[in-house]
Amino acid sequence: MIIKQLSETLVNQIAAGEVIERPASAAKELIENAIDAGATRIEIATAGGGKSLLRVADNGSGMEPDDLEFAIRRHCTSKISDTLFDIRTLGFRGEALPSIGSVARLSIASRKTGSSAGAEIVVAGGKVSPVRPAAANPGTTVEVRDLFFATPARLKFLKTEKAEAAAITEVVKRMAIAFPAIRFVLSGSDRSTLELPATGDDHLARIAQVLGTDFRDNAIALDAEREDVHLGGFAGLPTFHRGNSAHQYAFVNGRPVQDKQILSAIRGAYAETMPQGRYPVAVLSLTLDPALVDVNVHPAKSDVRFRDPGLVRGLIVGAIREALKREGDRASTTGAGGMLRAFRPGFRPTASPTPGGSWSFQSSPYRPFESPATPAAPASGFAEAAQAVFGETEMPTARAESFAPRETVVQEPASFPLGAARAQVHANYIVSQTRDGLVIVDQHAAHERLVFEQMRKALSGRRLPSQGLLIPEIVDMPEEDCDRLMVHAEALEQLGLAIERFGPGAIAVRETPAMLGEMDVPGLVRELADEIAEWDTAQGLSAKLEHVAATMACHGSVRSGRQLRVEEMNALLRQMEETPGSGQCNHGRPTYVELKLSDIERLFGRS
Repeated sequence: MIIKQLSETLVNQIAAGEVIERPASAAKELIENAIDAGATRIEIATAGGGKSLLRVADNGSGMEPDDLEFAIRRHCTSKISDTLFDIRTLGFRGEALPSIGSVARLSIASRKTGSSAGAEIVVAGGKVSPVRPAAANPGTTVEVRDLFFATPARLKFLKTEKAEAAAITEVVKRMAIAFPAIRFVLSGSDRSTLELPATGDDHLARIAQVLGTDFRDNAIALDAEREDVHLGGFAGLPTFHRGNSAHQYAFVNGRPVQDKQILSAIRGAYAETMPQGRYPVAVLSLTLDPALVDVNVHPAKSDVRFRDPGLVRGLIVGAIREALKREGDRASTTGAGGMLRAFRPGFRPTASPTPGGSWSFQSSPYRPFESPATPAAPASGFAEAAQAVFGETEMPTARAESFAPRETVVQEPASFPLGAARAQVHANYIVSQTRDGLVIVDQHAAHERLVFEQMRKALSGRRLPSQGLLIPEIVDMPEEDCDRLMVHAEALEQLGLAIERFGPGAIAVRETPAMLGEMDVPGLVRELADEIAEWDTAQGLSAKLEHVAATMACHGSVRSGRQLRVEEMNALLRQMEETPGSGQCNHGRPTYVELKLSDIERLFGRS
């Protein structure tokens, strides 16, 4: 007989390879157990990046001596019984403690609430010692020493102590954001102490503890629901961004997850507002019936599968875009902070003052504004066919005729969010006075956004013009990719891409969007097929069209160096106030920064 049953220790070590990948994985499992036990205070201590020591102490419900014997057995749990369709706890698999005990030196000391004595059990490399009485506070203390000493090969794959300690810190932060009513303390010889006091129901206060107070000032609250799926949390302003996606947090029924579909939805929601290579800051919390989401995808429980992924993606994208439309045009406080840091006390300009003793903002004479490129006079590099879709669209021109009479009109700053124009600096920046400060606007970036929003409205309002191919392009591809494309054929035709089935393993392309001109048709079709297979959406073509519109808007907007009259500057400000997304240009850069009067007074020592 060549088939035999593996020993319990070896089985646990195999399971530990998936459940306990690094010290941070063990920390996550132990913190989840503490939260499930009803703890309101959790203290974590580490040494050697968690490899030498990882201790998690809580004030939860605790365990009886008999419970300790079962706690270190595989697939023993108090959290579920007969079904996986109603999981309301963080843990449920019953694998974490036996997996840790099989590869490390594990001790569990616990005292049940109301009990007069505690108990302790020790497991070393899979060898279990009998339960014995022990002094313990109400709750449970789990101590893990010499992680992976029983499987030395795994130690070679761990990173430096500093990197492993940072990974544990990230786990604690995610748990702390998810459960603001719990006090977390993280300490140890390999780190400085991190203490996160409980904030109760004030979720934003806890997020500010983790992400910094800047997030509180630059966050927009989310509250949306669709078909019994609720989305809460906060989305950062588009101008409040970071260099990586580490500041994006997602939670499903209170469980921290790192789901690629949610991250993709965040990226899609911030499209056209985020600079290339930058990432938004967001904290999203999804609440839905546990039967509608599968959390038993991977032993680490960081991935989930939704029964209706399209619904969840649409909810996230729609809610964030609506929030940005509602409040996203305000300037981030970090922009004002950067401006303040740029000022130097005692600075003296080298130019000469005017005879009146003041300093001039404008040195060149006024020239009436003429738009350098409009749909009627295309910018260089774009064919008339590409512009035709916008022929009936009235573009913003920043001319004052449609907003004010020819004579100068003095506007009061208190009447408008972006205030009233007072000067133009270096023929590119509009200085506007508001009720309680001033705003500096990049005229080219602002007008570029206005033109693009008008173009995008034209794109979404009708079927886009297409150009027929003299000979249809036949694209060979797997049958399942052809099936996926044909499901979205009607939507693609609205964007100017007409496709037909050409046998079981090919697609015939008869028309392509006129805006794209000459293009790699097979490459486009295959990209769309890959996107549909990955995300069940075909947004790639729409993104390409919007990219062309954004480029055309850039060429057709008010150029830097163009002198504007006061009426024209005010007209531009009023259009910005009426246009969603005007706080950022098409490339994601801010179109204006705001400086409060209190900040200006502080520069001069008046506050």
